Order: sequence, then structure tokens, then C-alpha cells
Amino acid sequence: LLLGAPAFVAAGAGSAVAAAEDRTITKVVKLLQDLLTKSKAEADSERELYAKYVCYCDATKAEKEAEIVDTTGLVAQVEELKAANAKLSGEVAKLDKDMKENEAARADAKDIRDKENEAFVLLRDDLTGAIASLKDAIKVLSDIGADQTLQSASDHKQYMSDFKEDSASLVKLKATVKQALLAASALVSKKQAGVVNSFLQAPFTGTYTSQSGEVVGILRDMRDTFEANLKAAEDTEAKQLAAYERYDAEMVAAHGTMQAAYNTKQGEMGENDSILSTKTMELQGLLDQIAAAQEFLDKLSFMCSEKKKEYDHRVKLRLAEQAALSEAISILNSDAAFESFGATTAASSGPTSFVQRAAVRRHRAHRSIATATAPAVTSQQQVAKEFLQKAGGAAKSPLLQRVLGMLQANNPFEVVLAEIDKIIALMAKEEEADKQQKSWCDNERTVTGDDIITKNTDITNLDGAITELDNAINDPETGLKVTIKNDEETLDANYKSQESETKDRTEENQLYQKNVKNLVEAQALLERAVSVLKKYYEKKIHEVEAGLMQVKHKKEEPAPPATWEDAPYKGQSEGGTSAIDMLEFVIKNTKAEEMQAHEDERSAQHLYEDSMAGLKSEEKTLQTTIASNKKELASKEEELLDKKVQLEKTKKEKAALEAYLEKIKPGCDFIDANIDQRNSNRAAEKAALEAAMGRIRGTPAYMEAMAAAHQENLGECAEVCAPSENHVDCKACLAKVSVPGYCAGHPTTEGCA
Repeated sequence: LLLGAPAFVAAGAGSAVAAAEDRTITKVVKLLQDLLTKSKAEADSERELYAKYVCYCDATKAEKEAEIVDTTGLVAQVEELKAANAKLSGEVAKLDKDMKENEAARADAKDIRDKENEAFVLLRDDLTGAIASLKDAIKVLSDIGADQTLQSASDHKQYMSDFKEDSASLVKLKATVKQALLAASALVSKKQAGVVNSFLQAPFTGTYTSQSGEVVGILRDMRDTFEANLKAAEDTEAKQLAAYERYDAEMVAAHGTMQAAYNTKQGEMGENDSILSTKTMELQGLLDQIAAAQEFLDKLSFMCSEKKKEYDHRVKLRLAEQAALSEAISILNSDAAFESFGATTAASSGPTSFVQRAAVRRHRAHRSIATATAPAVTSQQQVAKEFLQKAGGAAKSPLLQRVLGMLQANNPFEVVLAEIDKIIALMAKEEEADKQQKSWCDNERTVTGDDIITKNTDITNLDGAITELDNAINDPETGLKVTIKNDEETLDANYKSQESETKDRTEENQLYQKNVKNLVEAQALLERAVSVLKKYYEKKIHEVEAGLMQVKHKKEEPAPPATWEDAPYKGQSEGGTSAIDMLEFVIKNTKAEEMQAHEDERSAQHLYEDSMAGLKSEEKTLQTTIASNKKELASKEEELLDKKVQLEKTKKEKAALEAYLEKIKPGCDFIDANIDQRNSNRAAEKAALEAAMGRIRGTPAYMEAMAAAHQENLGECAEVCAPSENHVDCKACLAKVSVPGYCAGHPTTEGCA
């Protein structure tokens, strides 16, 4: 009997084949054992797969946890570098301020020195001129005999015989004395100036009086005073110059020391900036790596946790399934079951699934419908038997055979008719079951076939996606792994370039500082030498000019052969001047060399800074690219893993679908091949049964049996109901109530009026 199950087999084979096969219950036990074995095999397979999954989870978790490194040390290094640079920045600012103050102080000192020197030069020139004029005046007065210290006084006329009042000599005398007085006017007293003026304004009488002697004395005192003042001024100038040179040398040395410290600290700041930039980028890269690893770990943890729940649930279900199978096998395979099943056909040789089969039943004898023995089979019964025998023989219908068996067994008509009704109803159910089974098979095959096509498409797409992801990750030329490796090698080379260039720049800067220090010291030494030479030779030049002035005002003298006495001493003034020029030229070249050294240092520093900026930019780009590629690599590896899991799952689902089609194939093939014949047979059987029912109901025995049964049903009320079964007396009797009581409930009944 088909009940819509997806799998069934054909009717039992012949007795010879059945004898060679296992017992029915043995087949069932073997099937259960096979299911148990498959369940255990699947458990082992899933255990192995889950173990690999757990291994992956543990290994990947360890790998990603290793990427979550402690950044405390690196953060501390960055903060230390920032603090060090802040301190260095303050120190550099102070040094810069101190150097500017040093330079300002040196400039102020130089201004003061220049003003002092300018005042000294003016004073020296004034004193030198005044002294020369005084000497000329004294000499003139001495020549005319005004000097009272000489042996012959000026009163002797013989000394004045050559002078006339209107002569040019007297005019020259007055001019000379007046010039000397004017030169010394700022330094003489009013009395002395008055005496000299009186002397110059008095008319010349031809006799030189004692008044001129007093004038000569005044002029001599003035000359001595001027010479002492000049000597004091020169001494003061020398001391001031020496003090200035010492101060300037000390300030230059201090400036050099500060400049060296400034350059050193600037270099340290530059080096710290380079290291700080590297450390900052490294820290950011680690933070990005940690964030990516943590995000990956969160996903991994959730995925592994969910997988464990799934596995535990499957294990729980499988254990319950295995327990049920084992218990069923134990029940069916016990000795008691063997004995019990061996005594039954269904358990020993019957079919193992529901089919349309013979159902001959033996019934216990029922109580005769009539009080007497059932009447003999009439000709109508015989006709029904023959009709069913004919129909059953033609269609070999087990249902018809079943009804025929009942007739042959002389079963009561009511039982036979009831059984026919049941069989017809059963045939209707079987027909509906066949339709449902056919529809189910068609639908299952169509849906499953479409699912297999979809799975094939999914498998093709997943294979392509896996290949694409694998190429993106592992391609030897363009894959993410080789790209990250190449970028890391380039980044390492970038670090080495920064390190080597910084080292070279530091060494160059140290050489530059040493060179500048030497140049500055050389300039200081050269300038000191020039200063000493200039101090000497400028003095000599002034002396030469003074000597020339004296010669200019001398009167004509005899001209003996010339010797050195006629010209002032020059010494090596010309050579000294050449030496000064040479030294100044060397100083100029030294300064130019220093300026060139500064320019070269600035140029080298700019080139270094440009190179470092390029390297830093490349470093930042590489670090960003590496971090991005690593993040992409983690994403693609995760995606690749998901695709592989999906592919394996899809393949299993496809295999399950194909296995499912194979599993339902025998039953569905059977229903496809036999449904029309089954429907035809079923229609013939139904027609035969309905015809048999008509013939049975037409027999006198059936009618007599039905009447006897009716009388039997009336029982003790048969006589009361004989006149009319619709009368209240019959109704009340059958209801076992009084007539008035029945009429109270059924007033319209016949006989209640």
C-alpha cells in the first residue's frame, strides 16, 4: 500500500528468489547497521575536518596574536625624542639669542672703538700740528735772538742788522708766531695768550726787548705740554686698542663656541627629527597592523566559536541518532526477536516496503445474521463468484481475489459488501497516492536537477574566484605577497639610505665646523697682525708728513752733499704697506673662503634636506602601501578561505543532490513506467467490484438475510412493530419508554394525536 514515501520497491519476488535472499528483518538490520556505520564514518570524517578547522583557528590566532605587539617601548621612544627635541629647540633658541647679543655687543664695542680711535686721531693731528707750529715759532724767535738763555741778548743790534721793519722776514716772523699761537690757543691761558698777542701787535722798533724772551718761554712750555698730552693720548689709545682686541677675541671665541654648539644641536635636532619621523611611521604602521590583526581575530574568534557550536550540535544529534540506531539494532537483532520474526512471513520473507499486494484474510465465523444456518448459495451468488473469478483471473487483482475468497468462504453478505466498500475506498486512496507520488517524483527531479545546475554554476564561479584570489595573493610577479616583500626590501633600502646620508652629512658638518673654526681663527690672527702693522706704519706715515712740513717751512740753507739727514726715516714702510696689503688680501680670501664654506654647507644641507624629504616621502608612501597591502592580503586570505569552504560545501551539496536523485530513481522510474497500467487495472477492479456488489444485492438470499437481520434488530418489539414501524407504539417500544413519554418528546408521531 503506497503512502507517498519517496522510496519503495516492487512487489516481493518469487519464493525461489526469496529463499536465496536474506530474511526481511535481516535486511532491515543490515540497513540499520549500514546507517550506523555511515554515521560513524561521517562522524570520523567530520571530526577530522573539525580538527583541521581547529588547527587553522589556533595557528591563525597565534599568528595574528603575534602581530599584536607591545608598542609601549616605541611610544616611549617617540615621547623621549619629542622631549629631547623640545629641549634642544629651547637650547638652540637661547644660543641663537646669545649669538645675536654677542654680535650686537661686538658691533657696539667696535662702534665705541671706532669713535675712540677717531677722537684720538683728531687729537693726535691737532697736537702734532700745534707742536710743529710751536717748534717753528720757537726756532724763528731763537734765530732772531729772542731766546734769553743764549750768550748774546737780542738787544745787540748786530744781530738785528739784517732785519728791516718793512722786510719780508718780519712779516714771516709774525705769521709764524701767530700760526703757532692759533694752534695752541685752545690749550694756553688767557695771560699767556695776551702776552703773545701784545708781542705780535707791538710795532717793531729794531731793538728786541725782554718781552720776546717771555714769549719764547711760553711757547716752550706749550710745546712741552702738547708733547706730554700727545704721549698720554697715544698711551691711552694703545691701552684701549689692546683692551678692545682682547674683548673682541674673547667675544669671537665665545661666538665660535656658541656657533659650534648651535650647529651641533641643530644636527642633533635634524637627526632626532629623522629618527622621530621613522619611529612615528613605524608606530603608526604597528597600530594599523594591530588594528587589522585585532579585527581579523574578532572575525576569526566568532567564526571558530560558531563552528564549534555547529560541530557540538552535530555531534549531539549524531550521538542521539547512533543511540537510536544501536537500540533499534539491539532490539531487532536479539535472540527473542529472531525467534519471533522467524515465525512470521512479513518479518522473514515479506517485502521491505509498501506495495499493492494480496490481502487475503481469514475471518472468524460471525454470528449468523439469521437465527438459522445461512441459506445456500443462490444462482446470483454463483454469478457474482464467477464474475469476480473471471475479472480476478484476467487482471490478477489481489483485491478481487480477496473479495472472491470471502464469497468462497461463505462470509455474510454485509461483511462482503463492507469489505468491497473498503477495498474501493482503498483503491481510491492508492490512486491518489500514485498521483501524489508521480507529482512528487516529477517535482523532486526538476527541482533537484535545477539545484544541481545551480551548484555546478556555483562551483565554476567559486573555482574562478579561488583562482583569481590565489593569483592576487601568490602570483610570483604581481601577487600581494611578493609585492609586500619587494616594498619591504625597498623600505629597508630607504632606511639604510637615510642612515648613510645622515652619517655622511654629520661628518661633512663636523668637517665644516672645524674648517670654519680654523678660518675664523686665521682671520683673527691675520687681523691682529694687520692691526699691529697698521698701527706702526700709520704712525710712521704721520711722522713723515710732519717731517715734510718742517722741511717746507725751513729757510734756504747751504746745500751740502745729500745724506739721509735730509729726509725723514721711512724704514720698511713701503714693504710694510705691501705686507699689510698682502695680509688684507689674505684676509679677504680667507673671508671669501669662509663665505664659500658657509655657502657650500648651506647647499649641502639643502641637498641633504631635499634628499631626506624625498626619502621620507618615499618611506611614508611605502609604509602606507605595505600596511594597505597587508590589510588587503588579510582580507583576501580570509575571502579565499571562505571561498574554499563554500566550494567544499557546494561540492558536498551537489554530491548529496546527485545521491538523492540516485536514491529516488528506482521508485520514481517504477511509478513513471507503471502508473498508467496501475490506473487501468484499478479501474477494471473497481468496475468488477461494483458489478459484484450489484449482483450480490440482487440475490434473494441477500434480501432474505437483510429482512431477517431487520427482524432481529426489532427484537421483542417485532410483534408490536408488525402493523407499522412508524406508529408510536413501535417507537416507544424500541426506545424502551412509555407511549405518553415518547409522545411528550415527539408529539407529531403517528398515534400521539
